[in-house]
Amino acid sequence: MRINDDLTSPILLDASSMAWSPSPAAGVDRRMLYREGGEVARATSIVRYAPGSAFPPHVHNGGEEILVLDGTFQDEHGDYPAGSYFRNPPGTHHSPAAADGCVIFVRLWQFRQGDHAQIVRQPGEGELLKPRDGVSAARLLFEDQAERVVLETWTPRAVLTIPNDRGLEFVVLSGAVKVQDRLLAPQGWGRLPTGQQLTAEAGPEGAQVWLKDVPLQHANILPMPA
Repeated sequence: MRINDDLTSPILLDASSMAWSPSPAAGVDRRMLYREGGEVARATSIVRYAPGSAFPPHVHNGGEEILVLDGTFQDEHGDYPAGSYFRNPPGTHHSPAAADGCVIFVRLWQFRQGDHAQIVRQPGEGELLKPRDGVSAARLLFEDQAERVVLETWTPRAVLTIPNDRGLEFVVLSGAVKVQDRLLAPQGWGRLPTGQQLTAEAGPEGAQVWLKDVPLQHANILPMPA
């Protein structure tokens, strides 16, 4: 399966309006934003857990990156309410579930070789940054030599121009964002190739936006299993 796999072209999706597709686990559905592969895939998705649903225990051989959008995501290591962010590097394992239901943003098989940084940020954790113009608050969630992940709160009606030297991916968590005449509600997702800056306008109530500055595919990305 191949979905939005042309990494040289920008893409903007109002994912909140997309249909849900069932996963192999009962009560767990997904909106596929990007995918290369079958059930084991290099993928970016929004995943919805119905109350009481769970995935069986599994290992993430290609790594997993998660942002909790709504509700509380859980595994044997703890509870992660909306706003939590974590990276499970290759070789980590867990048993995900949601007693009361949740919605998460997930990136799979997009780690590079040698990346073993395991990060857990509960809401409000992470280094406070000096906000750029049009931003009332900014927090660093993760940074190394190859990528940078931040959470920003955009002021109402602010117009922002964000440079893009490596590649840029973003998710709208709350409020609304207008990009290229597209209005993106919560769960709105965008991906821009290197050199295409993000010019966006926050809605009348502002917006909270997750931003990832990263090559859209690392040169030394982990190879998928044959």
